[in-house]
Amino acid sequence: SDKIEDELEMTTVCHRPEGLEQLEAQTNFTKREIQVLYRGFKNECPSGVVNEETFKQIYAQFFPHGDASMYAHYLFNAFDTAQNGSVKFEDFVMALSILLRGTVHEKLRWTFNLYDINKDGYINKEEMMDIVKAIYDMMGKYTYPVLKEDAPRQHVEVFFQKMDKNKDGVVTLDEFIESCQEDDNIMRSLQLFENVM
Repeated sequence: SDKIEDELEMTTVCHRPEGLEQLEAQTNFTKREIQVLYRGFKNECPSGVVNEETFKQIYAQFFPHGDASMYAHYLFNAFDTAQNGSVKFEDFVMALSILLRGTVHEKLRWTFNLYDINKDGYINKEEMMDIVKAIYDMMGKYTYPVLKEDAPRQHVEVFFQKMDKNKDGVVTLDEFIESCQEDDNIMRSLQLFENVM
């Protein structure tokens, strides 16, 4: 009866995800895990797709002390691989699979994409600044009570100088991956972002 219930559930959605087998093959999740994720997703998003507003509302619940809307905006854009203003269950599961169970390389590639706000294949200092500032806002005053106003900027200066190996003012995917892998502090900060997920 469980199987019939699942199939019923799958057919009553406005957006019906690809078959579970296919998602299982494309991700690092078991079929059972995908079913559990799907139920949770359907609870929050009965239509089977999430728009940015809903995404922000869901995300805000996890960060009551800060303002998560900007970070949620950037995160939504990274999840919205088709760049069409909505995130389907498949997009959600694929991203989650990388962030929770991907290789270091896959996680770094995904994070690079998050930082590359305008999707031109490079991270410039403004983009990095925008994301880091969004993370500070989201964490709120309670997490960083001692931080000065310019803390995000200093944070970014140090990061960016380390990453921009050839000093051309932008960070490429290769520079990003290389810098992250050779610097424990950066890796720890990325771990922080993972917890933020």
